[in-house]
Amino acid sequence: MTDKFYLEEAIDDLHTLLDMVRWATSRFNDAALYFGHGTDNAWDEAVSLVFQALHLPHTMTTQTGEALFHARLTKSEREKVAELVLKRVQTRMPLPYLTHEAWFCDLPFYVDERVLIPRSPFAELIKKQFKPHVTAAPSTILDMCTGGGCIAIALAYAFDEATVDAVDISTDALEVADINIQEHQLEQRVYPIHSDLFTQLSGQSYDLIVTNPPYVDAEDMADLPEEYHHEPELALAAGDDGLDLVATMLEQAPAYLNDGGWMFVEVGNSEVHMENRFPGLQIEWINFEFGGQGIFAVSKTALTDYFTRED
Repeated sequence: MTDKFYLEEAIDDLHTLLDMVRWATSRFNDAALYFGHGTDNAWDEAVSLVFQALHLPHTMTTQTGEALFHARLTKSEREKVAELVLKRVQTRMPLPYLTHEAWFCDLPFYVDERVLIPRSPFAELIKKQFKPHVTAAPSTILDMCTGGGCIAIALAYAFDEATVDAVDISTDALEVADINIQEHQLEQRVYPIHSDLFTQLSGQSYDLIVTNPPYVDAEDMADLPEEYHHEPELALAAGDDGLDLVATMLEQAPAYLNDGGWMFVEVGNSEVHMENRFPGLQIEWINFEFGGQGIFAVSKTALTDYFTRED
C-alpha cells in the first residue's frame, strides 16, 4: 500500500484523538523507527506527536490526556496529524525537528537541525542544584558547548541570581540559543558567546562550569541510527575515544574556575575510556535517580593537582 493510501484512509476512517495515536503507533512500529529524542517507544512518540500537532499543552499527556483521547477531531486536524506521522516515517527525522519543539527540565525550547535535541541527564542535576557538591548558590556559571542553550537557560532558572555564559564554536547553534534566550526573556542573565572552548573567555572566572560536549567515539558514530544523522556531526563526534574536547577542557578549566568551584562533564558512553585517558584523576561519577549515566564531577582542586603533577 502506498503512503497516499495510508494518508487518505486515516483521514477518512479515523475520528478521535485516540484513533490517531493508535494509528501513528502502528505506522511507527511498522517502519521500525528509532526513538531516543524525548521518547523511547512508539506509543509515547505517537502521543507526543498528536498533542504537539494539535497544540495541546505538554502536561496534558500525563494529567488530563486520557479524558481527551475520546475527543473527535476535525478533518483539517486529522489531515495535519496524518501528514506529520507520514513525514516522521518517510524522513526518519526526529520528531522535535519536525515540530521545532523540545522539552528539557520541564521547559519548552525551539530546536532545528542546527543543534542537538536536548536529552541530557543534566536535567536531574540542575533540578537538584548540583547538591551535595555545590553547597553555595553560584553567581557565575559557564555552559560550555551550549548548543541551543537549553542547559544554560535551565541553569538560569535554577539559580535565579546567577549570570550564565553560553559558549559554543558554532554560530548556527548560537543563533538557536539566542532564539531560546529571548523566548524565555533571559537576555540580561544568559549571554551567548562565540568561542572555541575557552579561547574567547580571557579574564572570566566561574563558580560552576557545566559542559555537555561532543563525546561520541568513532565506533559509536558508525553505529548511530538514521535518526541521529539528522543532528549536526560537529556536536556529536569527538575522536577515537570520544574525549578529545574533554581533554582540552579539563586541562584548561582550572584557570577559569574560582576557588571552591566545580566542573560537571557529560561523556556518555565514553565513560569507559576515562580511566585510560586520565589515570588517577579524582572524579566522582553521578548516580541518577531517574536514569542516565556518563556525567562526572571534578573540583578545581583535583584538576589543579592532577595537571600540576602531570607537568
